[in-house]
Amino acid sequence: MLKQVIDRAIAEETALDERDLYDLNLGPSHPAMHGIFENRVKLDGERIIKCEAHIGYCHRSFEKLSEHYSYNQVNTITDRMNYVSSMANNIGWVIAAEKLLGIEVPKMVQYVRVIMFEINRIIDHMICNGILGVDAGAYTGFLYFMEHREFAYRIFEKMVGARLTTNFCRVGGLDRPLYPDFKEDVLEWIKPIPAVLKEFNLLLTRNRIFIERCRDVSAISGERALEYGFSGPNLRAAGVNYDLRKNRPYSSYEDFDFEIPLGGNGDVYDRYMVRMEEMNQSLRIIEQAAKNMPEGPWHADVPEIFLPEKKDVYSNMEAMIYHFKIIMHGICPPEGEVYQAVEAPNGELGFFCVSDGGPNPYRLHFRSPCMYYYQGIEELLHNSLIADAVLTISSMNAIAGELER
Repeated sequence: MLKQVIDRAIAEETALDERDLYDLNLGPSHPAMHGIFENRVKLDGERIIKCEAHIGYCHRSFEKLSEHYSYNQVNTITDRMNYVSSMANNIGWVIAAEKLLGIEVPKMVQYVRVIMFEINRIIDHMICNGILGVDAGAYTGFLYFMEHREFAYRIFEKMVGARLTTNFCRVGGLDRPLYPDFKEDVLEWIKPIPAVLKEFNLLLTRNRIFIERCRDVSAISGERALEYGFSGPNLRAAGVNYDLRKNRPYSSYEDFDFEIPLGGNGDVYDRYMVRMEEMNQSLRIIEQAAKNMPEGPWHADVPEIFLPEKKDVYSNMEAMIYHFKIIMHGICPPEGEVYQAVEAPNGELGFFCVSDGGPNPYRLHFRSPCMYYYQGIEELLHNSLIADAVLTISSMNAIAGELER
């Protein structure tokens, strides 16, 4: 009884008065924020006592827009979700549409998609870990990464004529044939990356200041991460071995030999380390896919779905009819619904599409991994320092365009 009285007295003495706390808006236009997010925090000195996360500043009604777009036009919407790795979004969507239509694309197309997907994973992780270093006060490593990201964009330009919003792929195949030196360019691009990663590791990974800034900061257990719906690197950093490329392979990922890196503590440092190792594994996948790419056409043999080449439209009556039907009436899948998810750089990116048999999706829902990360931000920031909040949000790799949809 005496102990309970003493404990209650101590609690009353140490209880914080709301009037003594400092209110701070961390966002939506704060220079340290990664996108237009608002976090209303209450501070006791520099320690966050309470956090309220608010979203909606970047909502663009993508899902409603999709109901008025054709199946190929939806590609331009997915570009603008996680714009750091837009090709991964493009590929995820066309695979979902092909599943709805019952199309299997040629093996060569699947390998090309895997290559471009993994290049996007690498450049996405380069940005995430490079910026994490900047947020911790180390700018040099970011510059090392940016140079080699630029070389990747040169491949994108040759591939599709665009850099950021690529509009890559079409339902049923690629958007155009491969340019002649594609494989050579890819293999040439990955050649120096291991040395770049080694240099980055020397600069940052074993840096004592960086380790002390990141280790044990905003840790989350695997069980708690699953309750929030975490996926991707942030879930694997908490020790949960789940990767759609292994658990539910798509686009011939079962053909490739690679490992799934895992963390243990689920803190900022583990999230960083998982992404560093994932880049090495992506290099393995790209090399295997480029060296073993099979010969074959660049789209499936589905003339009622895939536009014929322009030269055929001008010279072949059947091709002209198919062209007219697709342009005027659109691609009309059978009635039904489908869910397809891919292991995007940020985690499980899913597309739930409902078709009523018309040329536009009747309903399309995007499962964006960032939404599930950000709903856990209030718990992760509780009782942390305001300086750690910036690192935490950076390590989650929350992208406003993907979260808001």
